[in-house]
Amino acid sequence: MSEFLNNAELHQLTGFARATSQASWLKTKGLPHKLDGRRVIVARTHALAWLEGKVVVSGGVNLSAVR
Repeated sequence: MSEFLNNAELHQLTGFARATSQASWLKTKGLPHKLDGRRVIVARTHALAWLEGKVVVSGGVNLSAVR
């Protein structure tokens, strides 16, 4: 088993076949990924962590909390 999800697994996870749509879906879910041309790279460990609820979507830095 590979360290990274294959194309069929990405399609099954996201529901999309195209890399751009997959990347958009992954971004909205807060799942770490990289785009490499037309290929989306997702570590299997990140997908499993997301399924276990361990990946948290961040809205960015809260500058109002900085003094």
